[in-house]
Amino acid sequence: MTLIQKRIFILIVVIIIAAVLGRLAVRAVLNFMLGGTLFGGNFL
Repeated sequence: MTLIQKRIFILIVVIIIAAVLGRLAVRAVLNFMLGGTLFGGNFL
């Protein structure tokens, strides 16, 4: 692999990880505001 291919591959991996973490962060904020639990369970 050339240097450019490595950079593109790393960039794609970082974008995927950022998208997943971003979605989890949005869900966490909405759940805290609405008083729900993060993963759909009812802990109380």
